[in-house]
Amino acid sequence: MNEQQVCVVQRRRSRHEVEQLVSEFESSGLSRVEFCRERGLALSTLGRYRRRLDRQGAASANPLLAVELSTRPQASVAATGGALAVVLRGGRRIEVGRMFDADALERLVRVLEGA
Repeated sequence: MNEQQVCVVQRRRSRHEVEQLVSEFESSGLSRVEFCRERGLALSTLGRYRRRLDRQGAASANPLLAVELSTRPQASVAATGGALAVVLRGGRRIEVGRMFDADALERLVRVLEGA
C-alpha cells in the first residue's frame, strides 16, 4: 500500500465538540464554505451536525409554555398600539406587547405550527 492509498480516518466528535463547532460557526460570521475550509471540515458534515442539533433541540425543548388567562376581555394589540400581531395557519392569532420574550414566542409558534 502506498501513501496515496492511505485514508485518514477521523475519530468521532463528542456531542460537546459538535455543539462547540456549530456554535463557533454560527458566531463566526463566515459562510459555511469559508468556515469549513478553515477547519478542514466537509460542508456536508457541518450541515449534518447543524440538523442533528436542531432535531435534538426541538425534541428536548419543553413544548408547554405557561400562559396567563384573564376573565376580563382585553383590547387587541393593534387597538392599544402594541408591538406585533401574527395570524397563523388555521386562524390562530398571537399578539405580543413591546417587551415580549422572543425565544418563548419562537417555541410557541413551532408548537402551534406542528399541531
